[in-house]
Amino acid sequence: MIASVDPRKQQMRRALNWSAWLFTGYLFTTYIVLTDGFLVRIDRHLNNLHHPRFHGLSYFIIRRLDDLGLRSVSGIALIIIGLYIAIRFKTWRPVNLGLLAFIALNVVVGAFKYALGRTKPRLGLDILHAGGMSYPSGHASNAILIWGVIAYLLYRYANINRYRGRLASAAVGVLALTVCTVSLIRNTHWFSDLFGGLLLGSALLVLIIAIDRFFPSDSQLH
Repeated sequence: MIASVDPRKQQMRRALNWSAWLFTGYLFTTYIVLTDGFLVRIDRHLNNLHHPRFHGLSYFIIRRLDDLGLRSVSGIALIIIGLYIAIRFKTWRPVNLGLLAFIALNVVVGAFKYALGRTKPRLGLDILHAGGMSYPSGHASNAILIWGVIAYLLYRYANINRYRGRLASAAVGVLALTVCTVSLIRNTHWFSDLFGGLLLGSALLVLIIAIDRFFPSDSQLH
């Protein structure tokens, strides 16, 4: 007699595997940065390019796009949507997952920033352990993690269909790439900062999904 496989555990294992691979990619990116590898050469090449200055309406638009990577902006959106889903569908899981994501973002990303201390590209110097806060990019990590959690909560707990869930996921990808592109244009982050930030944020996002799959809420069980 063949034992049935719990689909919930399958989903959890799949998510954990993806999270592990993404985090491994982040650690490899960090190794490249620490050893002055090929990504650092890309950083320097991009830093030597002309960076346009914006004024008036164009400056306002570019700054608002950049603000999408701020924790204050995404955090407010997460609180509003999490509370709405919690009240509307009578489950506090969205609020709990939102808090978990926000804590993970600040603790994990913040720890790496302090440990590596990389300077910003606008200084014209790429120095590690100098008290900087450039690597990994908090904007990139925040854009993919917090907005990704919002999309996941809408799909998982607000009963939207799969098509709309995929649209929300695609929107998160576009938003994260937009934030990264704006950071490169404004020269506020090295390319490797942004790439590493996306990998670390994605690893945390998938890990939170794995936790949610492994410990289902009452609303999911019923």
